[in-house]
Amino acid sequence: MRSNERMGLARWAMAALAGVALAACGGGSSRPSNDLPQGIKEISATVYPATVAGTGATAQTQDLLTGGIGKTGLGAAAAPAYADPANPTAAELRRNALYSNYRGILDSMPGGGYGLLYGPNVTADGRVTAGEGLIPGREYVAVLDDGSGRKQTVIAVQVPDSFSASNPCIVLGASSGSRGVYGAIGTAGEWGLKKGCAVALTDAGKGVGLHNLADDTVNKIDGTRATRTAAGALGFFAAALSDAARAAYDAAFPNRIAIKHAHSQQNPEKDWGSDTRAAGHYALYVLNARYGTVANPVPFTKANTLVIAGSASNGGAASLRAAEQDGDGLIDGVVASEPVTEMPATAGYGIRFGGASVTGYGRTLAEYTTWGNIYQPCAALASAAALTEVSYYNFIGLAGMTARATARCDGLAAKGLVSGATTAERAADALAKLRDYGWTEDNDTMHNAHYGLGNGPILSAMYPMAYGRFGADANLCNTSFAAASPLTGDVAAAAPAALAQSFATANGTANGTPATVIYNDSQGGAKAWQFAVSASTGVADFGLDNALCQHALVSGRNPVTGAALTAASTPTKADSDKVRAGIAEVLHSANLRGKPAIIVAGRSDALVPVNNNARAYAALNRTIEGAASKLRYIEVVNGQHFDAFLPLPGFDTRFVPLHPYFNQAMDAMWAHLKSGAQLPASQVVRTTPRGGAPGAAPAITAANVPPFVATPAAADQIGFSGTSITVPR
Repeated sequence: MRSNERMGLARWAMAALAGVALAACGGGSSRPSNDLPQGIKEISATVYPATVAGTGATAQTQDLLTGGIGKTGLGAAAAPAYADPANPTAAELRRNALYSNYRGILDSMPGGGYGLLYGPNVTADGRVTAGEGLIPGREYVAVLDDGSGRKQTVIAVQVPDSFSASNPCIVLGASSGSRGVYGAIGTAGEWGLKKGCAVALTDAGKGVGLHNLADDTVNKIDGTRATRTAAGALGFFAAALSDAARAAYDAAFPNRIAIKHAHSQQNPEKDWGSDTRAAGHYALYVLNARYGTVANPVPFTKANTLVIAGSASNGGAASLRAAEQDGDGLIDGVVASEPVTEMPATAGYGIRFGGASVTGYGRTLAEYTTWGNIYQPCAALASAAALTEVSYYNFIGLAGMTARATARCDGLAAKGLVSGATTAERAADALAKLRDYGWTEDNDTMHNAHYGLGNGPILSAMYPMAYGRFGADANLCNTSFAAASPLTGDVAAAAPAALAQSFATANGTANGTPATVIYNDSQGGAKAWQFAVSASTGVADFGLDNALCQHALVSGRNPVTGAALTAASTPTKADSDKVRAGIAEVLHSANLRGKPAIIVAGRSDALVPVNNNARAYAALNRTIEGAASKLRYIEVVNGQHFDAFLPLPGFDTRFVPLHPYFNQAMDAMWAHLKSGAQLPASQVVRTTPRGGAPGAAPAITAANVPPFVATPAAADQIGFSGTSITVPR
């Protein structure tokens, strides 16, 4: 522990002791004390700027937002160098984690708006400066655990030097996706720090926890790696396997990697809301320890401190769940961009789009993700989804992919899961099945890239494991995780440097840095999902057998026969029951307790389709809270889930960033809570894509992304008819 960390923890202890002493004195028993929230374990306290160890180009003075590299460094194509790439320090890993998490969420190219519409150099009021945007302050890192030593939710409270004790505010930033504690640094983090608010970041029980079963090494909380034994209590995640069980599994399935989000056996999603709230309570503790006095040890409370929960994707879902569960009134307002809302029902509310009733909506993430994993590669060959360009947007058109997608269509037809005598007819039917399940015409061409980038295989493997609390050796649906050859898909030992740097480069999923999805039962030996040969078809079809198994776990039925699973089926009813029980634990209530909230979503989002998420949530909330609801829904035309994909050829020409609308929504919520300004009406925002040639789209301008307005035109108003939300085309 560095000296400044020891000093910070000492100050906390002194403040806490002062509160206890006052409470013990005669006549002062009613004075509050600043108590560390239950389950919190303090790890470090660091003052920034602080210098990263290194020499020459590797030396770096860090800040809260950019790790010391500023606007220029975050926009650079190459990550900052390590003094010793095989043994990066905790400070170097923090710096590079800020770099990769910022770029993993946002478009970091100037042509896409970075440095102009948003970025460290753009002030809180939208003024573009020539500065680097470094933000000095203090960062306090802690871990929330349930006593098992396995939950290990990491919280980082950042207090900028610009924090005003007379105007206190906290922004809660749960990480998006499966990312670590800095996963919301580019969204909630940047917005809150610029406003002078304390920012409470949390990984919400996810994060980069990679247990390499071959050599028994793990990530520590600070990102460095060690053996499980050496890491001890500071180990972030280790599979619940004895040494003997681990060795036996490694002998049978060499070089596998356990991933925290999938294998923690905690079903972390069930705690996303409570983890977000815990981060807020810890932030209050930190502020009181920092600014409290003997006379007033607890100057900040939920009553006098403005608290906004705001994040994207899974972080947006965590923000909404935190508000739903906020019985003690901690949270004042919520902003959720493209949230993954787990709908508790499909009855009692409806969706109307362009005057017509939507029939497929309100399904859970596990349902539509595993369904899409079955049909997307085939649907990508449909004429309505056809792409002729050679670009990242046309992954199925890359070498070898089209043949495998055709084989998927053939395999589906052989099992009676699509109709048609030709590939074109089968693909059209597959696309229709996706539309019936909640996707829209706006998503048609997106299935190609989403499947090719691995979203379907990754999420379909990870989430059933997490929901069912399966261990790393369960091989659920004959699936595991490991590094693999990019040329053959064969399992390989993870490169030591890749593991050493994983805290900074990985995103908590099996996205190939370094672990990817492996189908153990592929003909010819275990293969990465792209190369898998299904046993039932004998051809390379992206692992149809595995995809069908994963959906069966979620639905409780054999997708081919429709029969209910049994003790003798594959998968078994018992395994499916575990998965479905876990899904039941993560469902939203859609009751926001009258709190003001703004949801922003992209109409073209094919990862988190609006009919299954944002539209459905807004509709159900209205049926629960009625006209008293303070939820507003902003739907952005030409917006999709991954702003970080916008620099890729094909994405750049078709889509606009959602991030400016997240920032505008945070601004609107701030104005509402601080000065009583009216929340914007629910509306459709009609944007203009940049166009041009793939990979050479013209630079974005403000005209491409017009702001939402207080009172939209009639043709853009989102309203309600009875129990149905009405969204104009």
